[in-house]
Amino acid sequence: MNLVRWDSLYEMDQLFSRPLSSYMGRWPRLTTETDDDAPCAWVPTLDVSETEGEYLVRADLPSMKKDDVSVTIANDVLTIAGERKFEKAEQSEKIHRKESARGMFSRSLSLPDNVNCSGIRAESRDGVLTVHVPKTKNEIAEAIEIKVQ
Repeated sequence: MNLVRWDSLYEMDQLFSRPLSSYMGRWPRLTTETDDDAPCAWVPTLDVSETEGEYLVRADLPSMKKDDVSVTIANDVLTIAGERKFEKAEQSEKIHRKESARGMFSRSLSLPDNVNCSGIRAESRDGVLTVHVPKTKNEIAEAIEIKVQ
């Protein structure tokens, strides 16, 4: 009888990539391939929050340079796109497993009506891209009684 080593990360990847793919959308794929040119689709995670004055969109982009990311707005849609490039391994380095996703990505979010598109700014710090989307000031109208005629 042969003993087979259990690979928990591979099993989790198989669990989420087959039956749940229709529910989960594009789940980041784990790979055991050592080919640096192998395509690996990935989607960075986003957190969206709101303060009194702005919406905050945070994207996890570890080991990415700010020059490799673009933030655009068109037709009230905020798009964060970029590419995490493949790094060549040193000749003296033997890769046993490679799980970090690489390749191009794009995430788009519809913006609400109460945003100031011209005031949007983005900053990158410690592998997290933060997009600040300021709100416009909506005047709260006083209650007005309208007579029905």
